[in-house]
Amino acid sequence: MTPRVLINGVESNGMVPVSDSSVLRGDGCFEVIKAYSGRPFALDSHLDRLERSAMALEIAIPSREDLSSWIEGIAAGCPEGVVRVVVTRGSAVPGATQEPLTVVFAHDWVKGEGPARLLPVEAPWHAAGADWELAGAKVLSYAPNLSASRRAVAEGFDDALLTTADGVVLEGPTFSVAWVVDGVLETPGLELGILDSITRRVMLELADELGVEVVQGSWPLDRLELAQETMALSTVREIQPVSAVGSTVFPEGSVTADLARRYYQRVY
Repeated sequence: MTPRVLINGVESNGMVPVSDSSVLRGDGCFEVIKAYSGRPFALDSHLDRLERSAMALEIAIPSREDLSSWIEGIAAGCPEGVVRVVVTRGSAVPGATQEPLTVVFAHDWVKGEGPARLLPVEAPWHAAGADWELAGAKVLSYAPNLSASRRAVAEGFDDALLTTADGVVLEGPTFSVAWVVDGVLETPGLELGILDSITRRVMLELADELGVEVVQGSWPLDRLELAQETMALSTVREIQPVSAVGSTVFPEGSVTADLARRYYQRVY
């Protein structure tokens, strides 16, 4: 089946102009939403974040009613897929009329097999808590993050774990992280400038349901040497165990397994 593509709500062949801001400048924002049985999970939360991102970028977006309708229609045609929403500023050519584009499409979901192995990589481009105009926005400019991922893969790992220059744990290139130390779930705090991950939010709610103590804050990388288990969190990964961060190895733990089980219960 050829996946449907909507641009500003109209069926399209999926072609975006070469003059578009997303192509020439990486100027725009996006969301990634998992469809389960043809229904988008946590749609309102994703749309809340999309609206905040677009506002930070000063890009006008369609109404929530239209966005919801487009996303739900696309999800229905890709029952166990991933729906992507991309918002661009429009033409980046000087003097051209800027007409924002909202692209909605879906693709098959391929879940990674088994636990992930992560390589710590310094991220000098990361705001790491500095206050700036796009703090917390989910923008299109992911080139530095993906470069870190490629480096990790080249060194035999599955992905990267981003840190500050002085070794404070931040997040993965496209996911959040958490770990367990003596029964306490620890995760980097949003004050570090990491993305306010929807999956991370759900994980925190589930930990509360399970009676697991949670501490959000700032930790050095060597904190993970004390952890009994570690996990990666994202729409695509869901709640995935991490088996290694650099040379530090972790077993698959019961807290991660319980959270993953509760996550599926919440979804369905």
